[in-house]
Amino acid sequence: MGEALRKIDAVVAGYLCVDMAPEFEKRKGVSYAGLLRPGKLIETKGLHFSLGGAVANTGLAMKKFRQKTVLMGCVGNDNLGDLTIARLTAAGVKSGVRRTTLAGTAYSIVIAPPGTDRIFLINPGCNKIFTAKEIDYGIVKKSRLFHFGYPPLMEGLWMKDGAELKKLLKKAKLTGAVVSLDMALPDPDSSAGKANWRKILSGVLPLVDIFSPSIEELIFMLEPKFYYRILKKSAGGDLLALIAKKDYARIAEKIIAMGVKILLIKGGHKGAYLRTGNLKGLNSSALRLSDRIGSPEGNWLKAFPVEAGRFRNASGAGDCAIAGFLTALLKDKTIIQAGKFAMMAGRDNLYGQDALSGLADWPRMEKLL
Repeated sequence: MGEALRKIDAVVAGYLCVDMAPEFEKRKGVSYAGLLRPGKLIETKGLHFSLGGAVANTGLAMKKFRQKTVLMGCVGNDNLGDLTIARLTAAGVKSGVRRTTLAGTAYSIVIAPPGTDRIFLINPGCNKIFTAKEIDYGIVKKSRLFHFGYPPLMEGLWMKDGAELKKLLKKAKLTGAVVSLDMALPDPDSSAGKANWRKILSGVLPLVDIFSPSIEELIFMLEPKFYYRILKKSAGGDLLALIAKKDYARIAEKIIAMGVKILLIKGGHKGAYLRTGNLKGLNSSALRLSDRIGSPEGNWLKAFPVEAGRFRNASGAGDCAIAGFLTALLKDKTIIQAGKFAMMAGRDNLYGQDALSGLADWPRMEKLL
């Protein structure tokens, strides 16, 4: 099927939840680092509800960037499920979100006070029982790109060394759509945290064209001894400060060797590392991608500077960066240009109370770049 016959730009599927985020006041001389201490009382300004997870954050951001997008996920037959469906309907996005009575809607309590990295309290809900059957592959066949997010938080996919995730991605690949994958960092003390992620990745990444994990996720999954060493050394501080550029390059080499064609490793406030493998395997009828050179030696992408006083919330920054990256590739920007759009979208996300409200529209982003 040629690009002209693929009427949908992207199907974004995977983890879907409702985010509940209390808003914190900026207080001079007050540290929020000890926020979750027993007996501690912190007054907040309100409670903000928004949709979260890869499906909502990346999917709705791509729609805001003027892409024809269909969302696929799962919610429960409960009040949060009603809220999710109502929000997606109001956003005007085509939705393949299914409802189930077997489990509730996933939710996250996002604790993100000023000057402190985010803390997530999550209940995966029906995402735990998500399987390859939840995807409508007939719709995927009509799309140019299939993006899936957060399988480490979806137990039905990573169990048995990722057999169900491999099945899902293989079916998506057979439709002719370009396959994109994002990860999440599981709780190290959970069953997901103890899974053999090196084996899981080696099984699924040959099916993945575009891979966009964070550096923490990759080190945790591929080099756990190194991860726990720097985690201990950071003592609750900035883990990213202990990860050198050479570490990104080393990890990227391993991922490209597994078959990934375009790799974007997110590095938070430090930026991102971009590396490409063999681009010849990309389906040019789905993703035109005139740039067949890419970044075979690797390129470091600097984070865009954040304007003083505009920072609100970092929730969903990585998902929005991915939305910018994928949208740019769909619009046939060069791979390095796409990386710059990713950095801008990730930065703009910081300016809104939720994942989307701070984002500029696509024409403004093009003008600024």
